[in-house]
Amino acid sequence: MEHHPAHATLLARLKDKTARIGIVGLGYVGQPLALRFAEVGYSVLGFDVNAQLVDALMAGTSPIEHIDDAKIAAARAAGFEATVDFSRIGEVDGIMLCVPTPLNKYREPDLSFVTQTCDQIAPYLRAGQVVALESTTYPGTTKEEVLPRLEQNGLKVGETVFAVYSPEREDPANPDFTTNTIPKVVGGHTPACLEAGLALYAQAIDRLVPVSSTETAELTKLLENIHRAVNIGLVNEMKIVADRMGIDIFEVIDAAATKPFGFTAFYPGPGLGGHCIPIDPFYLTWKAREYGVHTRFIELAGEVNTAMPNYVFGKLTTALNDAGKSVHGSKIMVLGIAYKKNVDDMRESPSVEIMELIRDNGGVLKYSDPHVPVFPKMREHSFDLSSVPLTAEVLADQDAVVITTDHAAFDYDFIKTHAPLIVDSRGIYRTAATNITRA
Repeated sequence: MEHHPAHATLLARLKDKTARIGIVGLGYVGQPLALRFAEVGYSVLGFDVNAQLVDALMAGTSPIEHIDDAKIAAARAAGFEATVDFSRIGEVDGIMLCVPTPLNKYREPDLSFVTQTCDQIAPYLRAGQVVALESTTYPGTTKEEVLPRLEQNGLKVGETVFAVYSPEREDPANPDFTTNTIPKVVGGHTPACLEAGLALYAQAIDRLVPVSSTETAELTKLLENIHRAVNIGLVNEMKIVADRMGIDIFEVIDAAATKPFGFTAFYPGPGLGGHCIPIDPFYLTWKAREYGVHTRFIELAGEVNTAMPNYVFGKLTTALNDAGKSVHGSKIMVLGIAYKKNVDDMRESPSVEIMELIRDNGGVLKYSDPHVPVFPKMREHSFDLSSVPLTAEVLADQDAVVITTDHAAFDYDFIKTHAPLIVDSRGIYRTAATNITRA
């Protein structure tokens, strides 16, 4: 078939980098993308509803800890701009939507950020643009929710405007991978859409993985995250069994990991956190109901992982009991409250649930986290606390210290020397000691 002239113009502009790139949602996903596209020579315009965030980026700084301010400043010098003015969407050729897709309180998908963003940009769309959704979601979202909004002013997807789904695969603070070295899955609504999507990412990402449809790409992202959630659920259950049997689960995993095929090491912890793994599998659970399918593995893994903060709290209670103390009135410090090591992201962090259990049972709570100096405002959780520096005096003054996030910045030998009682949910301490309880 013959393509509309807008298609050829778009491909040419993306190829010779005269295209302008628009990134909607300047958070943990959007910022690295903006930096990468600026780095390879595109003009980049970022959009966000948060005026404070936009002002910070325009001043050459990022509120996200692991994103270097110097890189933002360099991107600004190269022409990167950020704005709250969505009417400027007509200025860009490629548009990437990097907005959150949380669950509501009934564990159902909340697509409001995606649909509202599409509604915000729709009046300003023009022929010759490609729109890529990067947010994790259920199969069918691009076709059912994004397409009608792109077409509401007379544009035709696949002819004058082009729609793709290309899921983000960021792994914050992972030194082994950067935005450009992580292969990128791209699915188009039509072959012309796929061509536009591949052209959009080709200059910035080292390896592209084209798939046959947006639904295939959407399900690919869910499989990746479900694989992780189910395997973490499995190893958390194994941890509980091993603990009852007096076996060190970390020694077991390390031994199993020497098998050169058929085994991938996953590690237990106090539960699941972050904006992906605890949430995304339930997008498929919800959509599968439409097809009469019950996703038992996903739900079982969710149950196991959701129960882990209670398991850790139970270990804390037992350890204090053994020392002749109750949680009520005891001074208890939680170490690491971000959802994973070496980041400042608090979303869905199991540490927060453990903190709530301690507080609700009368514990005198403190926390220490070099990545989270003040407990942030969260929709479901509230603590008026700031991070406490780990001195010998502070540690010695606690009745118990609970390690929930294994940041590299902690001096674990120092903690072991000065804390009277440690509840370790991350397998930091591999050798037994009188003041250490494995959780």
